[in-house]
Amino acid sequence: MQLDSPNYSIVMKKGSEETFLQGVKACIPTLLAYLSIGFACGIVQKTAGLSIAEIILLTLFVYSGSAQFIVASMYLISTPLAVITTIFFVNIRHLLLSAALSPYFQHLSPFRNMLIGAVLTDETFGVAIQKSAEKNNISEKWMHGLNITAYVNWLIANLAGAYFAKWITNPDALGLEFALPAVFIGLLAISISVRKTVRIDILVSIIATIMIIVCSWWLSGSLSIIIATILAATIGMVMTKWK
Repeated sequence: MQLDSPNYSIVMKKGSEETFLQGVKACIPTLLAYLSIGFACGIVQKTAGLSIAEIILLTLFVYSGSAQFIVASMYLISTPLAVITTIFFVNIRHLLLSAALSPYFQHLSPFRNMLIGAVLTDETFGVAIQKSAEKNNISEKWMHGLNITAYVNWLIANLAGAYFAKWITNPDALGLEFALPAVFIGLLAISISVRKTVRIDILVSIIATIMIIVCSWWLSGSLSIIIATILAATIGMVMTKWK
């Protein structure tokens, strides 16, 4: 994506703006991940001692799988300040996700931008970036359809998990944690096919894998992934620019 100036904004012809319903349809491929991970999250939260009301409030106002799992794991052993601080650093990546999409919504007011960014997730960001690669624009209505569908589905999944928690004592045995990586692998494959830079993308993937293996000899797995991602993405950007 190239922006001609700092004041760049997406201008669409009248009648070309995609609808809310089209955004809903675009969210369908990610629903399985939300259902499975949200179901497991509801079980874990309920098992940790949270009430249905507390789970609903967390789902509506925190709306983050990683944050809600953190709350469940730290609920009885940590202070509120420690929980909030941990959640802040875990979810600070959403500032970067929102920043990446912000050029498409510069023509909107700050409040309307906030409505989009407040319910943006890793999965909806992935779908939106794929859309931007295809058409170089993102409709506000389409984005709301995408985000709200994911939001409602996440709430339903959490409530279902909380309700069935008394019958499921070991959610890990269901293998639900594999649904999320599977969705991102699918989104990645679609994104590569749309970008039509298969050679560069495969090469960057190989570089990232090698970097993770090398870094893991001296660093933790999580830090190795972060370093490999940054370095491989930088290499990929340079290769794309100079191809």
